Amino acid sequence: MTKDLKTQMTCLAISEPGAPDVLAQQTRSIPEIRPGEVIIKVAAAGINYPDILQRQGRYAVPPGASDLPGLEVAGTIAAIGEGASKWQVGDKVCALVPGGGYATYCRAPAVQCLPVPNGLSMAEAATLPEVYFTIWFNLAMQGDLRTVKRILIHGGSGGIGSAAIQLAKALDLTVFTTASGKRSTAFCSELGADVVIDYKTQDFVDIITKATDGEGVDLVLDMVGGDYIQRNIACLGQKGRLVNLYYLQGSTVEVDMMPVLVKNLVLTGSLLRPQPLDVKARIGEELIANVWPLVESGRIRAVVDTVFDLEDAAAAHTKMEAGGLSGKLAMLTQYGRDLRDGS
Repeated sequence: MTKDLKTQMTCLAISEPGAPDVLAQQTRSIPEIRPGEVIIKVAAAGINYPDILQRQGRYAVPPGASDLPGLEVAGTIAAIGEGASKWQVGDKVCALVPGGGYATYCRAPAVQCLPVPNGLSMAEAATLPEVYFTIWFNLAMQGDLRTVKRILIHGGSGGIGSAAIQLAKALDLTVFTTASGKRSTAFCSELGADVVIDYKTQDFVDIITKATDGEGVDLVLDMVGGDYIQRNIACLGQKGRLVNLYYLQGSTVEVDMMPVLVKNLVLTGSLLRPQPLDVKARIGEELIANVWPLVESGRIRAVVDTVFDLEDAAAAHTKMEAGGLSGKLAMLTQYGRDLRDGS
């Protein structure tokens, strides 16, 4: 530990499962550091859909993880545990964490920390780890991006979607995406999507079939589930892959599996949070090698819709649940506000 590391921290805890107003400010002891870990003085925390599910009592916390919500943070390293010598106290990092991000201090596995890319604010950096760990694992490692030329990304204006569009375009893929309304569809076009489909007024299966002369896409990234599953299968071409991250419209559906046989398809998906540490360490290494240079060069940018104060987490959750975001939401601690304002 460092000599000036405080023993108490401010955090936002879930007082009971429920609406956003169950997020309650508390004072707790700073997490005890363990071998292979660091303590981060949090400047900013990103907000993700699993935070909403956890608050609602629909997402179980893995054994050993903090009961506080928050899966990604940015800040400076305040203390280093045994075996975490890659980092030094004072290093600016963003990190994927197993929980506990809604706090002024957070414990993180050292291998899940990444340097804050040059030119990014703490709020921007805090929105990177969860989406890019998720996208890289599911698209590059599960989806075999080396074989992909055309991709369909659902929810293109959201956090995952906006990041996936940029990564796919940086890799020179043809990108189809879905969104709703003029603002969101225009935003996806600005990010580089080749074909943006308004899912409320257009049939994405019909448009993709016509645009590809019936060949379909090589990969679909979906968070919707429900009746999208069958329609996604219809969009895929030979040896295509359907990768599911969530099932917002349900995971129990009746599906005609014959196209899976006829087209030799792969249906897969994953949750990032339960993945073992060595998998996350490998993802982190590949992100630093393959994605961080794209961020620092400006080919990929952090897309932040709104920045809240940590104390306003309930308002942030309310905004996220209302939908219609262009990118992600972040929250600043007092330390983050001081850094932003030059205090």
